[in-house]
Amino acid sequence: MDDLYRDYILEHYRRPHNFGVLETPSATFEGANPLCGDRITMQLQVEDGVVTGVGFTGRGCAISQASASLLTDEIKGKPVTEVADFAATDLLDLLGIEISPARLKCAMLSFESLQHLLEDVGAKPLGQEAG
Repeated sequence: MDDLYRDYILEHYRRPHNFGVLETPSATFEGANPLCGDRITMQLQVEDGVVTGVGFTGRGCAISQASASLLTDEIKGKPVTEVADFAATDLLDLLGIEISPARLKCAMLSFESLQHLLEDVGAKPLGQEAG
């Protein structure tokens, strides 16, 4: 079963979904993992409270790039309030394999970038208290 998930991750790495730059993003954030050199620039386009567009560019290991591809597939077309409820564990579930502690930062780079984007578009990401 692990081989199936590894192939799935490699496919998202080789042919990432939503890879590219949005023409008119509502928010843009560049995240980096200095430990391994992974970089992701993620963009959201929000209209009437719904994520109508999402894109990312970047470079890095298979886990970081596949994670961004899976995450962008998951949030596209959803209300921002629902996206704000998306948890880090949800992303790990999407990846479907055991992530070692050393690779966790790679897997979470897109999630952390999304949290900044949600703040920029006025959504309260999961776990943040109203202020």
